[in-house]
Amino acid sequence: MTKRKPPGMSFETWADRQIREAMERGAFDDLPGAGKPLPDQGEPFDEMWWVKRKLREENLAFPLPGTLALRKEAEQALAAARRARSEDDVRAILTEINEKIVEGHRKAMSGPPLTLMPYDIEEFLAEWRASRPPEPEPAEPEPEPPAPRRRPLFRFFMKSRRER
Repeated sequence: MTKRKPPGMSFETWADRQIREAMERGAFDDLPGAGKPLPDQGEPFDEMWWVKRKLREENLAFPLPGTLALRKEAEQALAAARRARSEDDVRAILTEINEKIVEGHRKAMSGPPLTLMPYDIEEFLAEWRASRPPEPEPAEPEPEPPAPRRRPLFRFFMKSRRER
């Protein structure tokens, strides 16, 4: 806790002295965020800045209406299918999202009308195969080098007896 301001000293001089002494002690060294720019610097003022920052920090998102959430999920599924490593993975991803799309058409969902149609898996697989580089042919395995020949153990002992 700081001391009280001495009588007769101006408040500005007293505060400057407190700051200078704290700097000399190293109280301001290694503070978190030192040397980093202020967040959202230069952005236009937004009244909901604190809500947006909290959502970003907590990794949350605004809840979307049902149809928009399904569209977003479909886009993410297509991106995942494009990154998939095997045809089985692509089929599984697209089958799952197709089931959700069919279910979305079957029940009434909130939001704008659902215009998504189930994806043609075979057509997508043809595009997926075309985007992949051709798989290299497996190389013939190199023959293993012959193992170094070892002398039988009994010859080693016999030789060492002869040399004595």
